[in-house]
Amino acid sequence: MEKFFLDKILELIEKEDAIQLKAILSEMHPADIAELCDELDIDEARFIYRQLDNETAADVLIEMDEEARKDLLEVLPSETIAKKFIDYMDTDDAVDIIQEMDEDKQEEVLSHIEDIEQASDIVDLMQYDENTAGGMMGTEMVVVNENMSMPECLSEMRLQAEDMDEIYNVYVVDDEGRLKGVFPLKKMITNPSVSKVKYVMDEDLITTKVDTPIDEVVQLIEKYNLVAVPVIDSIGRLQGQITVDDVIDELREQQEHDYQLASGITADVETADNVFRQTRARIPWLLIGMIGGILNSMLLGNFESSFAAHPELLLFIPLIGGTGGSVGTQSSALVVQGLANGSLHIGNLTKQVLKESLVALINASILSILVLGYNLISFGYLEPVTYAVPISLFILVMIGTLWGTLLPLLFERIHIDPAIATGPFVQITNDLLGIAIYIGVISIIV
Repeated sequence: MEKFFLDKILELIEKEDAIQLKAILSEMHPADIAELCDELDIDEARFIYRQLDNETAADVLIEMDEEARKDLLEVLPSETIAKKFIDYMDTDDAVDIIQEMDEDKQEEVLSHIEDIEQASDIVDLMQYDENTAGGMMGTEMVVVNENMSMPECLSEMRLQAEDMDEIYNVYVVDDEGRLKGVFPLKKMITNPSVSKVKYVMDEDLITTKVDTPIDEVVQLIEKYNLVAVPVIDSIGRLQGQITVDDVIDELREQQEHDYQLASGITADVETADNVFRQTRARIPWLLIGMIGGILNSMLLGNFESSFAAHPELLLFIPLIGGTGGSVGTQSSALVVQGLANGSLHIGNLTKQVLKESLVALINASILSILVLGYNLISFGYLEPVTYAVPISLFILVMIGTLWGTLLPLLFERIHIDPAIATGPFVQITNDLLGIAIYIGVISIIV
């Protein structure tokens, strides 16, 4: 946010000029107001919120940075949170907000929600695992009965739509609440005289179960280009829907999580997090890397005499270590990507290994030939280093590529997040592998 604008807002807050501040805020999008609040301290943010109508305040709270929002909620009374924010949120957003609080405050907030039906929906949704479709879905949707006449259907749609911001689909259920289809608005216009909804509803629709993992829901919406997907229980009763905006948020969080794992950060952290939390998230892989470095030094120390006799061999240790980590990370990243988007399955293991083996063979040949040419020019054909480096490089690229391919598949098999394998783990293990291969080749040639 531009500094001059922020300074102007701070000046208005300091003067407590509510009239001018309201005028400025009324022209801003909730996401921009949320960004503004993220830059302010708690008292300043509270003053901003007092100038907003309840619906806008609720939208702003949803858009705020998680840590800033948590700090604000801690100082607000439970009744204020319930009546100024929760009452004006969709159930899925309300659940996300409430779950950020401790159990005592959750109960207090729920007790102050005036709409008993909304409170009941929130409590029901909180029972689902947050990493499933049930934990992500909202209950705000337009639902009609299959036996309704067209006039009854239109009347019911108008009634339900009054309290909704967006209408993605009109769902059709039977008398037991089982999802039967979706009501196409086009047919409502083109076939206004049809006697019952069930005669014009579209029965061919994509659904998901309440216990479906979030990753699969994201893939489903992406695959079929859906704006919303209905969520049903084990016997087909409609429970809610997941909309594309929720999926976008989930995709962003997944990308941030995977990027941090690939960078060697073991927990979700933000730049605003305190020093202790950031250190705790980074130190595990740094310690593992340090242990890997110590093991490498121990391996190298056993061959001091060889390096003393041929010091030129030392020049290529960075090349060996760097190449091993790079080829492993490349292959593991492709596998993790395939597992994440559903294009690769454990059943495709043989095909993927064969493909990576061919790629490794080509890469290993090119790199080895180039290094061999360089060494022939630099050291001549009689020196051990001329042949030790390209041979080591060839073996390392072959083995390192296969290791990077198999490791995430192994993690997937034993139900560990394969994204872990895209980061320092492959880098560290392939560094050790590279040095071990290099020393082995040296011991044979020298």
